[in-house]
Amino acid sequence: MGAKYIFVTGGVVSSLGKGLASASIGCLLEARGLKVSLLKFDPYLNVDPGTMSPFQHGEVFVTDDGAETDLDLGHYERFTHARMLRDNNCTAGRIYETIITKERRGDYLGKTVQVIPHVTNEIKAAIRKISSEVDVAIVEVGGTVGDIESLPFLEAIRQMRQEQGRDNVVFVHLTLVPFIGASGELKTKPTQHSVKELREIGIQPDILLCRTDRFLSPDIKAKIALFCSVPEEAVITAKDVENIYEVPLVLASEGLDTQILRCLKLQTAERNTQPWVELVERLHHPVGEVSIAMVGKYVEFQDSYKSLNEALAHGGIAHNVKVHLVWVEAEGLEGERWEEQLEGLDAILVPGGFGKRGIPGMLRGIQFARTRKVPYFGICLGMQCAVIEYARHVCGLEGADSSEFDPSTPHRVIYKLRELRGIDELGGTMRLGAWTARLKPGSFAAQAYDAQEISERHRHRYEFNREYEEVLVAHGLDITGATPDGTYVEIVEIRDHPWFLGCQFHPEFKSRPLAPHPLFRAFIGAACQYRKQRMSAGGEERRREWPEEVRVAAEQRAPAAPQLAGDAGASEA
Repeated sequence: MGAKYIFVTGGVVSSLGKGLASASIGCLLEARGLKVSLLKFDPYLNVDPGTMSPFQHGEVFVTDDGAETDLDLGHYERFTHARMLRDNNCTAGRIYETIITKERRGDYLGKTVQVIPHVTNEIKAAIRKISSEVDVAIVEVGGTVGDIESLPFLEAIRQMRQEQGRDNVVFVHLTLVPFIGASGELKTKPTQHSVKELREIGIQPDILLCRTDRFLSPDIKAKIALFCSVPEEAVITAKDVENIYEVPLVLASEGLDTQILRCLKLQTAERNTQPWVELVERLHHPVGEVSIAMVGKYVEFQDSYKSLNEALAHGGIAHNVKVHLVWVEAEGLEGERWEEQLEGLDAILVPGGFGKRGIPGMLRGIQFARTRKVPYFGICLGMQCAVIEYARHVCGLEGADSSEFDPSTPHRVIYKLRELRGIDELGGTMRLGAWTARLKPGSFAAQAYDAQEISERHRHRYEFNREYEEVLVAHGLDITGATPDGTYVEIVEIRDHPWFLGCQFHPEFKSRPLAPHPLFRAFIGAACQYRKQRMSAGGEERRREWPEEVRVAAEQRAPAAPQLAGDAGASEA
């Protein structure tokens, strides 16, 4: 039997949470014993999100095969056992690039190349490519119904039902049912109009996911069902939740997976969501808390660090503690009294990024962590900055820097990847995807992984300059992870420190709520230990006079978005 298909579309407004809805559907179907795969279509003309600003698109999620993809693929991996690859994210830009390449090569034999059938055929080919070895393929169509950019994708999925048959395709439409405070009413008209838009292009949704802040009453569901021509039981409340990992349980309680099985004529085992029930129970009843400073360049748009936020939460789950993220703008540490923003916290993390903006503030944050023995975790750029800070302030290499920030620096402790020299193009020209590293026995990393060899995902253009290895190591920097051939330094540590580790890779991409990443588990564990010592030594923590925006951020629990996360893409680095 071939795969069956679930197509997820969205209407009314963007950022309703199609990505999380799709991931939750996959989670529920896996809980019934089905094998799933997921695909995200993005209607923008970029070939991939790799060159897009984090403020435009948020995080770039990197797969094992080196694809730079939409952040929703991170949700897919966190909620299901499916492993995402390049083929699981496809943009309009890539579709058109493929078609133009074929046309220039003469593959169309002189025919006029048109949206129908050539563009739609490429879209359908992308769908079938990821569905060959699974029971159900879940396809999320980015954008909002009514946008001109998404029309070819909607036409392609309309054709899929014609070709595959009604029992093999189900259309799930996510809409908004807003509550109007002035009148005290839920309004169904936006949902009605969104379904009308779909019908005009030939798609009748089978199931409606209604995003709202409260459960829909039977009367409201009956009204939506009547005007949208779906069964009442197929009108599902997609209620806002405190934590994203509650979403599959809420949708299960509404019978979403039961309706999908009805539409697809599938017989499965009973649903087993007990691991997720236990996970949510731990999230709701932590036994402690820790505060982590995130010193970053893109903290104004927290989707830039989506996987990182989730990985920190996973580390908290492993220790049954609530993780409070304190967002610290790196440039904010460049002024006077900057230490006040870092005092009284349990750990400091510097994430990835590109460009020299905010680097002096990051270096100050790292120096604070090193000299005051605060647990520190540097990821990608955070590892490179840790090397620069150590070279300047411990080794005495005045002016040490990265050639990315200062090409004329006298000490290039970080420099451009050797294989990229002379290459100026930005798209897809980094060291990307999964690479193997060997760990030094007894190191923080080896203790965390309980292994001597690991594989992690990378996204960087600059590397540790091993010409400075001897002087750095002589002054106490420990190189505890490197590629098997010794070419690239992957992990640096300071042994005379409670927990100080910088890694060139992005471990957040492989962390799961039911399987926290070893490094995040160890980092949060170190933060817990530091907090315990700090509280016992200094009594109750003195509350600092924070700037209001920092104080508000400190009171928010991780992850930052407590509801169905939107489908606004996300890039980081």
